Amino acid sequence: MEIIPAVDIRGGKCVRFEQGDYDRETVFDVDPVSAAQRWQAQGARRLHVVDLDGARDGRPVNSDAVSRILAASSVPVQVSGGVRDVATVRAHIEAGADRVVLGTAAIKDQATVLDVVARYRDRIIVSVDARDGIVRTEGWTEGSEVGAHELVAELAELGVSRIVYTDISADGMLDGPNFMAIAELLELVAGLPSQIKVIAAGGVSSLDHVRELARIGVEGAILGQALYTGSVDLSEALNAASS
Repeated sequence: MEIIPAVDIRGGKCVRFEQGDYDRETVFDVDPVSAAQRWQAQGARRLHVVDLDGARDGRPVNSDAVSRILAASSVPVQVSGGVRDVATVRAHIEAGADRVVLGTAAIKDQATVLDVVARYRDRIIVSVDARDGIVRTEGWTEGSEVGAHELVAELAELGVSRIVYTDISADGMLDGPNFMAIAELLELVAGLPSQIKVIAAGGVSSLDHVRELARIGVEGAILGQALYTGSVDLSEALNAASS
């Protein structure tokens, strides 16, 4: 299982939220490039970079910081936040992103999802962010009437090969992932006609959490708050994920 440190950017700084709440922010580094380089130096083999302002506003906002991370990174980087059209996907890939993550578009503009998947195949990820099993959009600030399982089945039909699944209630709380929801999602994708790989995000705060995610079979785990607070050591997490 791959361990993927998160670098979340708001106002040009590296921050973390609790449960996706923009009013519950902690700044961990004034320079997100420094954070990205720190995780690389400690052994990260991939980074997950999120433009939080972009996710809420529906367009890239922290493009300069994202571009600087891409230019400075020696490992693959997946970029998320405010990706709603083909032009933005293309711009990130041309800037050096290995993968690009769409979220809101998966609910509001599936034609764009179909288009970018046709163009870029497995370089496209869709973020499925849910609270109580219901998908939220616009940087988690808006609800929907779409269930996470329903959306994932639709994404399979669109040719999506990889998702990031986040249980919003667990994100940033360090209380542990929602293992039951993740296991149920894995059971769903195992029965779909086309394969979808699952990266889990939200709530990881111990090596036991890492081991359990590896056991149930996710492709990767995104770690944020736990790394920044020191609850989890990255090198130890990498070892736990492969043991």
